[in-house]
Amino acid sequence: MMQMSLNTRKIIFIVAALVCLLPCMSPPPALLLGLIIAQLMEHPFLRFNHTATNWLLKLAVIGLGFGMNLSFALDAGREGFLFTVCSIFGVLTLGFILGKVFKTERKTSFLISSGTAICGGSAIAALSPVMKAGEKEISAALGIVFILNSAALFIFPAIGHALNLSQSQFGIWCAIAIHDTSSVVGAASKYGEQALQIATTVKLARALWIIPVAFGTAFIFKSDQKKVKIPYFIGLFVLAMLANTYLPFIKPFAPYVVSVAKTALTLTLFLIGSGLSFKVIKAVGIRPFLQGVILWIAISTVSLWAIMLLA
Repeated sequence: MMQMSLNTRKIIFIVAALVCLLPCMSPPPALLLGLIIAQLMEHPFLRFNHTATNWLLKLAVIGLGFGMNLSFALDAGREGFLFTVCSIFGVLTLGFILGKVFKTERKTSFLISSGTAICGGSAIAALSPVMKAGEKEISAALGIVFILNSAALFIFPAIGHALNLSQSQFGIWCAIAIHDTSSVVGAASKYGEQALQIATTVKLARALWIIPVAFGTAFIFKSDQKKVKIPYFIGLFVLAMLANTYLPFIKPFAPYVVSVAKTALTLTLFLIGSGLSFKVIKAVGIRPFLQGVILWIAISTVSLWAIMLLA
């Protein structure tokens, strides 16, 4: 990393963040910009980065709800339900086996598997207090998820176009095979508006599986079930969708809200990239990383095969 004063790093970071607010920017280049900055200099606002990313993502998802129709969302949710159930239980089972094979620390292995199976960082954040995971275990799981998320944002749209996947196929595939909501929405928005709606709906329905999995986790690790964090922002997303569907006076304002939400998502991806320095990547460890990669490849290829077969 380049040696710079704190003020210089702050100026560079703020200018880069402002660039991400420009209309010409989209999630993939914003993520790339964040990754480049992370390698060139130490993050000047690192202790605020996770909190800012968390809140920005939630606000972006709620805002995107104002661009969606309830009946369309219900159709997408029904279409993705079977894929969701099968993939969650399949990934958790495979993750348990791989954890034994690679001799990955038990809690780290479970967090990686849960993050891959449900919704990336949100699942890890919700389950870690339930199982009383330590900072090292949480950091390793989050590092793996965010590294693979970053790759998915560039790889998935390219594969989708190469295989001529429909908007519906790509939306479902994104929601199942990409860990975090931020990268799911980022990749789907690059592919098309219909893919974005399907991917967001299926992914958020999938995120609700945090609740039963968290109670199962409390039983497995014999810990306090009262610590389960329920993703309340999903309820606000549903309310936004209902408002857009049934309240006519909302419609003139909805496109502006959606536009702001997409800008917030672009900034979110920049912040995620800016937190992925080589130091973070190196700290993950080879065996947990291999477990995460194999799980991701497995869910990506199997779900893609199933989606194309059923089509």
